[in-house]
Amino acid sequence: MPRLISPFAGLCALAILALAGCSSSVTPVAPAPAAPETIDNCGFTFEVGEPPERIITIKSTTTELLLALGLHSRIIGMAFQDGPVPAGWRATAADIPVISDGVPSQEAVLDLEPDFVFAGWESNLTADAAGDRTVLAGLGVGSYVPPSACKAEGYQPPRMTFDVLFDEFEEAGVVFGAEAAATELIAEQRDALDQLEPSTAGLTALWYSSGKDTPYVGAGIGAPEMMLDAAGLTNIVKADDTWVSIGWESVIEANPDVIVLVDAAWNTAASKVDYLKANAATAALDAVQNDRFIIVPFAAGEAGVRNVQAVGSILEQLDKLGLE
Repeated sequence: MPRLISPFAGLCALAILALAGCSSSVTPVAPAPAAPETIDNCGFTFEVGEPPERIITIKSTTTELLLALGLHSRIIGMAFQDGPVPAGWRATAADIPVISDGVPSQEAVLDLEPDFVFAGWESNLTADAAGDRTVLAGLGVGSYVPPSACKAEGYQPPRMTFDVLFDEFEEAGVVFGAEAAATELIAEQRDALDQLEPSTAGLTALWYSSGKDTPYVGAGIGAPEMMLDAAGLTNIVKADDTWVSIGWESVIEANPDVIVLVDAAWNTAASKVDYLKANAATAALDAVQNDRFIIVPFAAGEAGVRNVQAVGSILEQLDKLGLE
């Protein structure tokens, strides 16, 4: 069947050629702006806009991540720090004021006129703490929590891994407008992790944070589990949680080869050693009798930029104990 051609087709073609001849160039149509990225953070949804310039950090993990991303000049105050800033960043962070030893109040936060709060725990962002997230947003203050600190079902990672941690760094790069720095940080940390050789001795471990009558310990899905696994150690506490309180009876029954002690100014590793040796039940543990202790700073025990280094430190301490 022959293709029919409209009698108007030739006229249209001529019109187009005539228009083209009136101009030596055609102005391109500007592409539509990309839709802003929307992030669902622990159930609080927000759109990523211009990178925040006046940030308050709560907890060491958040402060140190921004320092690692080269964003120290944007931090107008830090609060609830778990210990000194690591030596490599100490000079850089020297001019950042510590606004509170604990979680700052909403009033204290707003007095500094921030445009963003980066909090280490969900509980830092409530009406009784630094401020409810919805209220802060209504006042023009954004907020963000590391996804691994989300506790609600569907948001908490089923198991913390270094892949999950590096994904967090990548998302933080998006939130804070530091994508290139985040990519570089992840590459550096992956390389450092790949160079570590986990123990093959089949050793078991307890990650002991705090508590005497009822010890508070690293369980089966959090950052302590991630680091123990990377070091080739088997956690004796397999509870499906990040941290749990347990009885000493279960520790005594498991009799771990080593005990990882969390060191904090308010609850030192030395004080935990004294307690373990003074308590008749725990004093009988092989690890206690043979001083098989490994010390990790408090800030390194939560998901953050210190975790790879902490794994390396654990392996070095195992080697010194003759257990590698």
